[in-house]
Amino acid sequence: MSLRRAGWKGSMYKIIGVDGQQYGPTAAEQIRQWMAENRVNAQTLVLVEGGADWKPLGSLPEFGADLKAPPPLGQQPPPLTSLAANVWSARASHKVAAGVCGILLGPFGIHKFILGYTGPGIIMLLSTILTCGLAGVVTGTIGLIEGILYLSKSDEEFVRTYVDARKEWF
Repeated sequence: MSLRRAGWKGSMYKIIGVDGQQYGPTAAEQIRQWMAENRVNAQTLVLVEGGADWKPLGSLPEFGADLKAPPPLGQQPPPLTSLAANVWSARASHKVAAGVCGILLGPFGIHKFILGYTGPGIIMLLSTILTCGLAGVVTGTIGLIEGILYLSKSDEEFVRTYVDARKEWF
């Protein structure tokens, strides 16, 4: 049963774990449990339900008292900007491969398979093969356009559009 259906009234949160994956929505109590287990820290990126920006967990007043003291000066974590850049970069790791394959191998839908879009990849591949390459003009054009779109987006925009929102076409 979800917390919403159970009558939960508090805010819900999404977080980006150290593995670059998004987790949630989850309640504040779950995040506090993760803090106790050292699975999240003050630098963990959090999105409050209804919010538009990812923020460090330590910047949210509802968690400030629960966070442990910062590490000694010699063990300071990297600045948040580099952490955020690393998270976006890790989550966009397939952007270049998908973009190049879209441009060069577009008729076969390889770029779709790279991004985990098996259905659209099969559609493009079978369309090209079953028409003896005639549909390759159309699927190749789609691949070219999508490859250029992938490569022209920033890592953050790519992740939002093609990883989080799972936008399969253009």
